[in-house]
Amino acid sequence: MKRFAAIFGGPVAARVGAFLATVSTSAVLVAAMGYTTAPRGRGDVGPAHFLTADRCMACHNGLSTPSGRDASIGLDWRASMMANSSRDPYWQASVRREVLDHTTARAEIQDECSTCHMPMQRYAARAAGGQGLVFDRFPTKRGTDPLDSLAADGVSCTMCHQIQKDRLGDSASFNGGFVIDTTTPVARRPVFGPYVIDRGHTKVMHTSSSFVPTQGDHIRQSELCATCHTLYTPTLDATGRRVGTLPEQMPFLEWRHSAYRTERSCQSCHMPLVVAAGDSVPITVVQGQPRPDVRRHWFPGANFFVLGMLNRYRAELAVEAFPQELEAVTAQTREILAQAATVAVKPAQAAVAGHVVADVDVTNLTGHKLPTAFPSRRAWLHVVVRDRTGATVFESGALTPTGRIVGNDNDDDRMKYEPHYREITQPGQVQIYESIMHDPQGAVTTGLLSGIGYAKDNRILPRGFDKRTANSDVAVAGDAASDPAFVGGSHRIRYNIDVARAQGPFRIVAELWYQPIGFRWAQNLRLQPAPETNRFVAYFESMADASGTVLARDSVIVR
Repeated sequence: MKRFAAIFGGPVAARVGAFLATVSTSAVLVAAMGYTTAPRGRGDVGPAHFLTADRCMACHNGLSTPSGRDASIGLDWRASMMANSSRDPYWQASVRREVLDHTTARAEIQDECSTCHMPMQRYAARAAGGQGLVFDRFPTKRGTDPLDSLAADGVSCTMCHQIQKDRLGDSASFNGGFVIDTTTPVARRPVFGPYVIDRGHTKVMHTSSSFVPTQGDHIRQSELCATCHTLYTPTLDATGRRVGTLPEQMPFLEWRHSAYRTERSCQSCHMPLVVAAGDSVPITVVQGQPRPDVRRHWFPGANFFVLGMLNRYRAELAVEAFPQELEAVTAQTREILAQAATVAVKPAQAAVAGHVVADVDVTNLTGHKLPTAFPSRRAWLHVVVRDRTGATVFESGALTPTGRIVGNDNDDDRMKYEPHYREITQPGQVQIYESIMHDPQGAVTTGLLSGIGYAKDNRILPRGFDKRTANSDVAVAGDAASDPAFVGGSHRIRYNIDVARAQGPFRIVAELWYQPIGFRWAQNLRLQPAPETNRFVAYFESMADASGTVLARDSVIVR
């Protein structure tokens, strides 16, 4: 305690006393992983590569803005999809489905799928000559093996903040190809952040964690996020032999082919500022100085649905975040989704007798395709035309309480899909922005390791994206490729509706809806019955009426 009083001043020593009492946990974790530690000053023997987030929370919780709003980094993270990546019931069900689809590749599938959902466990296991596990490491099965705790911690503090700048942005860094320094002893190993850290805080952090805080600008570069958010999936045949490669998730490459590559980073959207630009806030309770440009760590993306699932089924999924924390992150997720797009309805200049004719413009305000990443996601137009009495004379794209889109061929038949439209004239036609995978035989599939390409990819392009020059990994697929109204940043589609039997004026209402997990992606899990797949289908059906949300809407009256 005298040591910290000398560094910071006497009163601070009392604030960190309880915190420092937990330092011995680090040594226990190291020993349990099969490594040993030498006395301080003599260097560590063999690295314990990661620590769980509770080792960081003592100093990085209890923070507040000048207005008194909570700014705790640890509590933000604890309710995020990053922290709950290994608890995600859809991921768990998907891994089980893939293993049952390709039984001969069971070990390889678990190793690959744990790379970014259980990265610390997998990296530590690989560094020791083993492979990442999934089923034995579920948080609901956590035992005494320290690797269980690392798996349960998902994408955690000492994971992201240890990533080196080496080869970031190169293809070798994709699919979880980030570089962690496993050769430098932990006592001298850096963890990176955006700020220069003074001597006193360096000593506090080093004493508590054995890591050395180090300023590194790369922590705020999109290329760091790209390591796990650029995924190529091997295509396997019935014998487990690799026969191709699927570009499964490409948000970084989509961003790099857009105007946003010189304007905004991933972090600028998905790690919102804690306070307004130009203001400052501390990042540690231990005599922390106010810092500019401090970012939230709840990583709002687009998966409000699974966040709600984690909250509702928290006991079954071993969720540690409190309900109010998950509710706050879900609210932030919905807030960022509300900024993702705009919709504008414009009556056509040329009138057609007995018809209501209007163009609907959908504009993508994100730096990647909308929707992006995991191909279960879809956005679509729900368009309603009402007559002078308010009666509905036309409707396309209604979402049912079961999570189906009325008129969508794929929801009705897993081997079909809805085409890309330039003009819609019938209620059974629905404009759905989505990626539809096909297998080597050309059949529609939702099996990631069965997919080899896309029969359709008309997800709305980001501004500046030139579909003519895009490489095959991020290319537009299907009729949207030749649609002149499908361009970087937007899409225009015409609705030509027969209203001869109704009386105007007519009101046209257009909404852009979004689902993180489409109906078919959930229901196809039934093809491989197992505890995880059955559980997720039950979860989905219990919450299907809240599986979609409106991103944008507009309306106009046509006389």
